[in-house]
Amino acid sequence: MKKFCFIMTTLLIAATAAVAQKTIRVSTDNTDLIMQVNNNGRLYMVYLGDKLLNASDADRLDWTIDTGSDASVSKRGHEAYMCSGGEDFFEPALGLTHADGNKTTYLYYKDSQTKAVDGGNETVITLADNKYDVEVRLHYVAYTKQNVIKAWSEITNKEKGDISLWKYASAILYFSSQKYFLTNYHGDWAREAQPAVQQLTYGKKVIDTKLGTRAAMHTQPFFELGLDAPAAENSGRVMLGTIAWTGNFRCIFEVDNVGGLRVIPGINPYASDYKLKPGKTFVTPEFIFTLSNQGTGLASRNLHDWARQYQLKDGTGDRMTLLNNWESTAFDFNQESLAALMKDAKNLGVDMFLLDDGWFANKYPRNDDKAGLGDWEPNHFKLPGGVKALTEAADEAGVKFGIWIEPEMVNPKSELFEKHPDWVIMQPGREPYYYRNQLVLDLANPKVQDYVFSVVDNILKENPGVAYFKWDCNSPITNIYSPYLRQNQGNLYVDYVRGLYNVLHRIAAKYPHVPMMLCSGGGARCDYEALKYFTEFWCSDNTDPFERIYIQWSMSKFFPVKAMASHVTEWNKNTSMKFRLDVASMCKLGFDIDMASLSQTDYKLCQQAVANYDRLKPVILDGDMFKLVSPYEGNHAAVNYVTKDKKSAVVFAYDLHPRYKEPVLNLKLQGLDPTLTYNVNEINLADGQEGLSGSFTGDYLMKIGLPLFSPVDGSSRVLELTAM
Repeated sequence: MKKFCFIMTTLLIAATAAVAQKTIRVSTDNTDLIMQVNNNGRLYMVYLGDKLLNASDADRLDWTIDTGSDASVSKRGHEAYMCSGGEDFFEPALGLTHADGNKTTYLYYKDSQTKAVDGGNETVITLADNKYDVEVRLHYVAYTKQNVIKAWSEITNKEKGDISLWKYASAILYFSSQKYFLTNYHGDWAREAQPAVQQLTYGKKVIDTKLGTRAAMHTQPFFELGLDAPAAENSGRVMLGTIAWTGNFRCIFEVDNVGGLRVIPGINPYASDYKLKPGKTFVTPEFIFTLSNQGTGLASRNLHDWARQYQLKDGTGDRMTLLNNWESTAFDFNQESLAALMKDAKNLGVDMFLLDDGWFANKYPRNDDKAGLGDWEPNHFKLPGGVKALTEAADEAGVKFGIWIEPEMVNPKSELFEKHPDWVIMQPGREPYYYRNQLVLDLANPKVQDYVFSVVDNILKENPGVAYFKWDCNSPITNIYSPYLRQNQGNLYVDYVRGLYNVLHRIAAKYPHVPMMLCSGGGARCDYEALKYFTEFWCSDNTDPFERIYIQWSMSKFFPVKAMASHVTEWNKNTSMKFRLDVASMCKLGFDIDMASLSQTDYKLCQQAVANYDRLKPVILDGDMFKLVSPYEGNHAAVNYVTKDKKSAVVFAYDLHPRYKEPVLNLKLQGLDPTLTYNVNEINLADGQEGLSGSFTGDYLMKIGLPLFSPVDGSSRVLELTAM
C-alpha cells in the first residue's frame, strides 16, 4: 500500500510539474503586485510593495512561507484568490456551495491577458475549478503615474444547477511586516469620519456595515494601513484602501500564526447568501488602493489625481457654487419667496440656486417629513407655476436652478404607497418599523428601477432648465423583505445596489452633463462607485466650522476636495462669518443661509469670498493638497494647495481652541518650488482690515514659514501665493 501511494504521489508531482511556472506582474511606476503560477497549477501572490528595478528578480520570489509547524505541512502559499475548504486555515476570499452541496473549491490557472486602458493597464487572470464548472476572473487595473490599483473579481456559474455564494471578496492582499497599524473611520449622523487607530495583532479585525442603504452611517468604506509604524502624513510605508460599493461592505484584516497580514475587502455577505443561476456571473465591487513609502500625504495625492482623471464624474470639469434654501426656509416657502432667494444668489455671486425638500406632493402635501415621498409632482399650493416657473425665475435672476429629490424612498402616507405597496421593502404579516417616517423602495424590482429613473427623466423632460440634482437617501433598509425576489431573499442587499446602479447608469447615459450631489442624511454615502455618477458628495449635515475641519480632514485623505461639498450655514453662530467662509472655501463652496439676516459687513465679506473662490478654483479644486497641521494633533489646523506647475498656491490656516499662552510656531508650507519667489497676499478680509503680504522664496516658505496662527479661538487666515 505504501509503494502504491509513493507511485501515485510521484505521478501527481510529474503531472503538476508539467504546468509551466508563470509570473504575472501588475505594475505602476512605483508599485509591483506580483503573482506566480506554481507547479501545482495554482496562482499565488508573491510580492506587493515598491517596484522592483529588475524584472528578472520577480522570478526569484518564493511562493511559499514557513509556518513553523510540522515539516509535512510546513509550507503554505499566499493564494491569490483563496477558496474555502482547502488546505489554508485562515479567512478565504471565496466561499460557495456547489449545485451538489459541496462547499469546497480549488481554483487552477487557465490563462491571463494584459491590455492597455485609459491611464494604465488591465490584467485579467482566469482561474477555474478542476472538478466543478465554476470560473473566476481576477481583474487588476494599474494606473501607472497615479500609483493606484483597482482589483475586483467575476465569479461565473457554469454548473447545471444554482450555486450559492456565501463569501465573495473583491480581492485578497498579503503583507509581511513586523507590525501593522489600522486606521479605520466611524461615526454617526453629524459626526462622520472619526478616526480610530489600533495595532493589529493575531486574529481578525472586521469593519463592516449592515444598513443596506445609507450604508456608511456608522462605518466609512475606507482605511489607512501603516506598515511597521502607525500611518503618518509625510513618512513611513502606508496603504490607503477603499471599497467602491454603495451598500453593505466588509473589510477583514487577519494576522496569521506567522505574523502575516491578509486584507480581504468586499461586499458584506451578511444575510446575503447569493443564489447564482447557471450561466450567470457575479461581479464584485472594485477595491481601490495605493501604496506609499512617504506617508499618507503622497498616497492621498495619488488618489486625488486618479479620481479626478478616471473615476469621479466630470472630474476634470468645473464645479458650481450655490445657495441652498433649507437652513433659511425648511418646508415653509412659496414660488415668490424662492424667486427672491434666487436674486439673493445672484447678488451673492454664486452660480446656482438649489431648492431643497418640500416642493412636491398634493394629495399628501410635503409639509414635513411624514408625508409625500414618492409623489414627485410640484405642490400646487406652494408652486402654482410648477418647476417650470422656478427655472424661469432663476433664468431671469441670472443663476442656474437645482432641485432636491429622494427617489429611492416612500412615505406610507403617499399616493405611490397606496398604489404600489408591492414595490416597497416590507415584511409581510408584521408591523413595519419606520425610520424617519419612511420606507425603502425595492430597487431589485425592474419596475421600481423604471419608476425611480422616471423621477429624474420626467423632471428634465418637462423642465430642461433644471441644471443640478441633490439626490438624498435618509433611511437604511428596514423591514428586510423583497416582494419581488420572493424565495431569493439572500440576493436583496446586493440586487438593491445593482438596481440603483442601473438607474444611475441610465440617467448618466441620457443626461451625461447634468451634475448631481450625492447625499445620505449627511455623509452616509461616500464611495467611488457612486461617484462615477455624482460630481460631489455631502460630507455631513454638521456644518459647524470647528467640526467640519475634522470631518473634511478625514474625508480628504481619500477624496479630492472637488468631490466634497461644504456650505456656509448658521450652525454655531458664535463663530465669525470669516471663519465659516474660510472653512467652507477649502472644499466645494456653497451657502445654506438666510442672506437677508446678515449684516452689511458679513454680506460684503461673503461676496468677496465667492469672488476669491471663483478665481482660485483651479488651485483649490485641481491642485495638489498638502496637509500641514492636523487638528487631531493640537489646537490648530492648516492645509495648502499647489498647482501642478507650482506657480500658484492657496493656504488655509485655522485656530481651533488654543491654550492659554500656548507657544505658536511658524507654519511651514509644502509643495512649492524652492527656486521661485512668490507674492503672498492675505484674502477674505473685511473692508479696512490689513493682512499679511510680501514676497518670499519658496525655500523660505517651506523651511522658515510664516506666523499664521494666533491664540484666538475660531480665527482663520487664507493666503494667495503667486509666483513672480
